[in-house]
Amino acid sequence: MGAAVQQSGDSGRRRGRRRGRARPMAEINVTPFVDVMLVLLIIFMVAAPLLTVGVPVDLPKTAASALPGDNEEPLTVTLTADGRVQIQTTDVARADLIGKLRAISAERTSDRVFLRADGAIPYAQVMQVMGALNAGGFSNVGLVTDTGGPTLDEGGE
Repeated sequence: MGAAVQQSGDSGRRRGRRRGRARPMAEINVTPFVDVMLVLLIIFMVAAPLLTVGVPVDLPKTAASALPGDNEEPLTVTLTADGRVQIQTTDVARADLIGKLRAISAERTSDRVFLRADGAIPYAQVMQVMGALNAGGFSNVGLVTDTGGPTLDEGGE
C-alpha cells in the first residue's frame, strides 16, 4: 500500500509541473534584444569610416572647417600624385573629362562636386581640372583638405 501512495504522489507532482509549463509567459526578456543591438551598433561604428572614397591621396592641411552635407551622395573628383583623374573611383582620361561631367551633371539635382588633389600636384593642373568641372556644369566646387593644418592668423603656426 505504501508503494501505491508514493506512486500517486509522483504523478500528482508531474501533473502540477505540466500545468506550470503550459502557461504562457507574461513578461518579455529584452536582454537578448539589447545585446544584439549593441553588437550591431559596434559593427556599424567600425564599418562607417571604411565607406569613404578609397583613393590614397596626400591632402594638404588647412584650418578650414567642413562644408555642410547634402541629401544626395557627393560627387568626388580626385587628382592622384601620378597625375591620374578619377570620378568617384573610376579612372577618366583628361580628354573625356568634360563630356563625362556633362553627362553626370544632367542626371544630378545638385551642382556640388568635391575636388580631392594630392598635395604634390602642381597648381596649374588643379586649376585645369577646376575649369573642366565648371565647363561640365558643376559651379559649386569644394576643395577637400585635411584639418589641423597651419593657420594664417597672427598667432598661427
